[in-house]
Amino acid sequence: MILKREDIPNLISILRIFLTIPVVWMLLIRRFDVALILFAIAGISDGLDGFLAKHYGWQSRLGGLLDPMADKVLLVSSYVCLAMLGLIPTALMVLVIVRDLIIVTGALIYNFRIEELKANPSLISKFNTFAQIVLVLAVVLDQGFFGLPQGLLQFMVWTVFATTIASGVNYVWVWSRRAFGISGNGD
Repeated sequence: MILKREDIPNLISILRIFLTIPVVWMLLIRRFDVALILFAIAGISDGLDGFLAKHYGWQSRLGGLLDPMADKVLLVSSYVCLAMLGLIPTALMVLVIVRDLIIVTGALIYNFRIEELKANPSLISKFNTFAQIVLVLAVVLDQGFFGLPQGLLQFMVWTVFATTIASGVNYVWVWSRRAFGISGNGD
């Protein structure tokens, strides 16, 4: 198999998936300084693969799947670690995982039973992902570099709780309506 320039964004996404392993390890051994650096590298790589794909037209169906998968693997792994360490509520970790499982299951069903899925994240989903990332960064900063006000961390936890529920409900509502609308037309 010969790699082409068009494959670079996909390779970056794959590397980001593998970068999850040292991030998880550093979190579990409480090396929050190194975990923060690795998390930042993952964030930069996410921006880089998106830029390359869009700017040079190197977008692909595989890339459309790998990029969000890399994001979810890193975020869910981080949430599991932080919950295991007692740094975020276990209920929040469970909620984040359940939401993602519902979305992935729904997407697979839609893709294979209705029509090819063309994912287009909603505004609330984008904000939820942003809030989830900010919470991980805040907790890691709080543990590794300087203490953040407890009220700020609590506010961020509740923001992630609320946006995770809202975006999950939004996905189920929008995609259920879309699925029933399409299949209700005799297709």
